[in-house]
Amino acid sequence: MSVSELLRNTARLFPDKTAIYFNDFLITYRSLDQGVDNLARGLLNLGLKRQEMVGLLMGNCSDFVYSYFAIIRAGGVVVPVNPLYKDEEVKYLLNQAEVVFLITGQSFLPAIKRIWHDIPTLQRVLVNGVETGERIVSYRDLLDMTAEPVEVAIEPDDIAACLFTSGTTGKPKGALLSHSNLIFDVQASTERIQMDSRDQHLCVLPLFHSFSLMAALLCPLYTGGSIVVLPQFHPNLVLQEITSQRVTVFCGIPTMFASLLSVLEKPNDYDLQSLRLCIVGGAPTPVDLMQVFEEKYKIIILEGDGPTETSPVAYVNHPKLRKLGSVGPPLNGVRVKIIDDADRELPAGEIGEICIKGPNVMQGYLRRPEATAEAIKDGWFYTGDMGKVDEDGYVYILDRKKDMIIVGGFNVYPREIEDCLLRHPGVAEAAVIGIPEELRGEVPLALVVLKAGATTTAEELILYCRRVLANFKCPRQVIFVDSLPKTATGKVDKKQLRKQYNIVR
Repeated sequence: MSVSELLRNTARLFPDKTAIYFNDFLITYRSLDQGVDNLARGLLNLGLKRQEMVGLLMGNCSDFVYSYFAIIRAGGVVVPVNPLYKDEEVKYLLNQAEVVFLITGQSFLPAIKRIWHDIPTLQRVLVNGVETGERIVSYRDLLDMTAEPVEVAIEPDDIAACLFTSGTTGKPKGALLSHSNLIFDVQASTERIQMDSRDQHLCVLPLFHSFSLMAALLCPLYTGGSIVVLPQFHPNLVLQEITSQRVTVFCGIPTMFASLLSVLEKPNDYDLQSLRLCIVGGAPTPVDLMQVFEEKYKIIILEGDGPTETSPVAYVNHPKLRKLGSVGPPLNGVRVKIIDDADRELPAGEIGEICIKGPNVMQGYLRRPEATAEAIKDGWFYTGDMGKVDEDGYVYILDRKKDMIIVGGFNVYPREIEDCLLRHPGVAEAAVIGIPEELRGEVPLALVVLKAGATTTAEELILYCRRVLANFKCPRQVIFVDSLPKTATGKVDKKQLRKQYNIVR
């Protein structure tokens, strides 16, 4: 099965069922599939060739869904671009991918015009707006024409998507994900999470990101579910949609759940009884947060994870066999091992680098053979995450290998300190980085955002940590900040933090 066939098959099974609900418009599976054919035929008529790359620069909307599947159905490779990127960042990605076409919205066109002369491969821009020109094509004209079903020969190992990593350790790299990579991950994830056609999903995670594409788009469409698409996150709007649309499955990142909780704790009329399952990923999730949702609101939160390079889901908890604090066991068909610095496999319970092997591991990095060889060895993808696996096969992620702090020869994992600080009643957010110190090499520095109205001191927080953590793990310094820099997916951007504090790694 190809990603194109995934949608085609569901449209045959549920032609009149709602696939997408966006801005008060309902799109059935039949209409979605027909629109994808129309747009795919338009791309082919414009000259798109098999395995050529097409950029997709849009926020969350139904047109993103049409475009994503149309590019793939035409035999192309979809390259989603973060809509928050500035000109130079967009230019870098489009040049790296050597895109021939770009599908975008009217609001992005001025930026594209500013950089177009520096993107030599870019032939046409399809814009969802009123402006057209010699090389600017009306996206709507292509979508609205009526085409026969498009059937382009697609092989399982053909690339379906080039998803760029967040670039928190340098320039973003394009992870090449094949049709077989994505289809395996869809099937294994839906089996583990137990999604079906009765589910009503809410998609508010940014669709350009791998987690959202898999958990909030591909999995629901594979199972015949319906998706309510929101353009951006606002806690009240999310709760309103859950209530009015009787949402059953919601995917989010930890900061979203924290925002929802702050609203729910005030008097409100929201009804969450339809919500049977929440899926959280993309960043470490405080156990206390999940416990509150379960105990107070009877909502099950499944934590899962995996890097973009594994399509991205590699492990996720079972709905009825969860372990809080763990991202769950590997998907069926995926193997995980923990290794030390000498590449020796470690036994259960010991900490090392997490490596993943399975049909979901990418084909490689786009035009980066050396980076590919460094990341994939004998079929094993080296994640750069430090963690452990327990006796039952459940994976625990402690931190990024690059974020680990070595204090006088002892390994210190910032997440452990962050989790401790987040248990303090006055702390809203916390991030820990290592700073140089002559005696011990490095020591932890904590950046803390306080809750509204909370008051505490750096000394109090350091003492709070010392009650539960060994002294060498505790922050030597606490700095209070108004906010923490974050990536588009809500992860704290520690690369930016280190830059702010002139720390070179």
